Amino acid sequence: MMYLQVAAGLVILLVCGELLVRGSVALAEQMGVSKLVIGFTVIAFGTSAPELVVCIQAAIDGVPGIAFGNVIGSNIANILLVIGIPALIYPLVCDTRSALRDSLIMVAASILFMVLAWNGTIELWQGVLLVAFLAAVVLRSYFRARKEGDESADEALEEYEQNMPKSLWISLIFILMGLIGLVLGSHLLVKGAELIAQAAGVSDEIIGLTLVALGTSLPELATSIIAAFRRHGDVAIGNVLGSNLFNITGIIGATAIVEPMAAPEQILHFDLWIMLFVSLLMIPIFIARKPIGRVLGGAFCIAYVAYVTAQFYGMSGVYAAPIH
Repeated sequence: MMYLQVAAGLVILLVCGELLVRGSVALAEQMGVSKLVIGFTVIAFGTSAPELVVCIQAAIDGVPGIAFGNVIGSNIANILLVIGIPALIYPLVCDTRSALRDSLIMVAASILFMVLAWNGTIELWQGVLLVAFLAAVVLRSYFRARKEGDESADEALEEYEQNMPKSLWISLIFILMGLIGLVLGSHLLVKGAELIAQAAGVSDEIIGLTLVALGTSLPELATSIIAAFRRHGDVAIGNVLGSNLFNITGIIGATAIVEPMAAPEQILHFDLWIMLFVSLLMIPIFIARKPIGRVLGGAFCIAYVAYVTAQFYGMSGVYAAPIH
């Protein structure tokens, strides 16, 4: 029953998250908002709504391990799996100058997050600082795109414009259904994840780092696989870098504003460092200006399997923490 509860929660989150984004994009266009603004705000924030609602629900329910695990595990999965699997399909080629810049920003955000988390608790003021960091990056990117005539916003809107509601009322219904579904789906997912952790005899953070994180990363994985088939390496890589930045600044920041969270010991001493290490891996790759090919993609996938295995069986003295 608990596995069905988690599966149902994930399905509801993914479907209703899509409804929310499509309804919001349609409403923004109907209100005359520019495509550039929509691309940098509505789509960017809307696609991360499932992760945000899951983290807030977990924090409110008193299981911060699931919230932290969801974000840290998603960032690790995004680089090792969401880049690794598409690279097995077709080598990912991108604008290395832009990707290097974005990866440096992602690493800077990761270090800031680690420094704040190392105090043991992400408080309200720290959440505000993380959200402010994200706002500064988004504003800088927006003004640069407007100045340079970046067409990435138009490309991001192409998929949504094909199946968007055409009337104002249907757009509002999409948004309402999306919001209600996100709350319901997050409740089912968090409660189911708690039950699975208890039944398996492992900590909440391990379930958050693996099952919940992988589930909420499925939209990014699907987007990157489609991009690989279409030979759009920039989309696949940009999708990961943007998602990781939003996870550790926007999602953790907004969650801490709603409910301050204590960082679990295992995440502080092990998983945060793994997240930083895999984030740093991207920098020499982009400096070398080489495509991310099948060999590197395969190595990434193997590394992710090893990471998940370590969560449950322990590695280098780090063991899955039992429930007390």
